Amino acid sequence: MSRVLQAHRPDIVVNCAGWTAVDDAEEHEDEALLVNGVGVGQLAKGCAAAGARLVHISTDYVFGGDAGQPYSEHAAPGPRTAYGRTKLVGDQAVLRLLPETGYVVRTAWLYGAHGPNFVRTMIRLEREQPTVDVVDDQRGQPTWTVDVARQIVGLVNSPAGAGIYHVTSSGETTWFEFAREIYRLLGADPARVRATTSSAYPRPAARPTYSVLGRDAWVKTGIEPIGHWRRALRKAFPVLLAG
Repeated sequence: MSRVLQAHRPDIVVNCAGWTAVDDAEEHEDEALLVNGVGVGQLAKGCAAAGARLVHISTDYVFGGDAGQPYSEHAAPGPRTAYGRTKLVGDQAVLRLLPETGYVVRTAWLYGAHGPNFVRTMIRLEREQPTVDVVDDQRGQPTWTVDVARQIVGLVNSPAGAGIYHVTSSGETTWFEFAREIYRLLGADPARVRATTSSAYPRPAARPTYSVLGRDAWVKTGIEPIGHWRRALRKAFPVLLAG
């Protein structure tokens, strides 16, 4: 890794790699740590030696997920899952090794045209099933990956200093209401989406009940933040349907 960085001497490295299989991490925390923690530390060291800035993509799972108000960039972490713990190790490595040139970008509830995600799953289930049950006791900010990419470009081209930035859509909702909005955009009856609780879907890794991230540091950059999640979803929808 260091040899590659030394050979190419990039100005900026964006680390999109990670062990994101949240449930599998519970049984394979050591392996997840190698990717999300140790590997990120090695990348940060390589960037420091090559004089490159590093943008590291992180997650809301570094928090406890039980707050009553948005988590600020300076809120104390308190991960409750192996995934969150291993991601936090990576965050801390970037901030420690690259205090002037490391950016930790935390995001949540991502969807896009590629790979498995909630929106694509709901589009498929609307075609396959008469009804679908979706949890209504977890809150977050649905965020389009294209918006995140644009914000990162804006961030590294701005005079904003290194540190932690939260990059999510504005507003908040539950998975249940999110699913109903997807059905509306499909022209389907949103009543086909039925509310349920997280206890109906036990998982090895507990899901945060509250994943809303505050964006005070982002506002201070002078860059316009991502708009409301409903507006972003409407804009993204043609791309998602074609995917």
